[in-house]
Amino acid sequence: MAKEKLNLKYPLVVEGKYDKIRLSGIVESPIITLGGFSTFNSKEKLTELTAFGKSGGLIILTDSDKAGNFIRGKLKGLLSGIDLINVFAPKVYGRDSRRNHNSREGILGIESLDSDMLYNLLKPLEGEIIKNNYLTKQKAYTDGICGNSNSSLLRKRLCSHLSLPEGISASTLIEYINNFVTEQEYTILLGKIKENST
Repeated sequence: MAKEKLNLKYPLVVEGKYDKIRLSGIVESPIITLGGFSTFNSKEKLTELTAFGKSGGLIILTDSDKAGNFIRGKLKGLLSGIDLINVFAPKVYGRDSRRNHNSREGILGIESLDSDMLYNLLKPLEGEIIKNNYLTKQKAYTDGICGNSNSSLLRKRLCSHLSLPEGISASTLIEYINNFVTEQEYTILLGKIKENST
């Protein structure tokens, strides 16, 4: 039995047309393509993103590679004032179906990921998105996630447990945890990581 398409709370932003084609079979909501790095110099595209973002926010789903992380950071700077919800696909290594070679980092793009994986990844964003604010920058500092000599290692282990790219910034990690991890889950996970690192 085919799954009903997801009606996401906010429009979905992806890198390119093949991502959009892939996700159009999964998502009913508007899907906006960036079309490469030229987007950052396109007033028309930034106007389009701003207009869609005024509905309350935008959901960002890029490839889990360095370019994908760069795009997320760039959008955050260009679309200040718009709530950006970052969704991270797990790193899956292999060869994209439409390419004759592996990508630079050997990670599959969104267009080549399993449909069920993408569906389950986006499903939590179908209803009301509850924004938690329990993990403040001050608490993150106290917990050792940022501002300490061991912070980068701790963030790396947190990212690994949460299936996030290792290179994301501390602020992006904090935003992700507030959006998708309950305070209790975070406390338990952090405790386990610290216990295993001693």
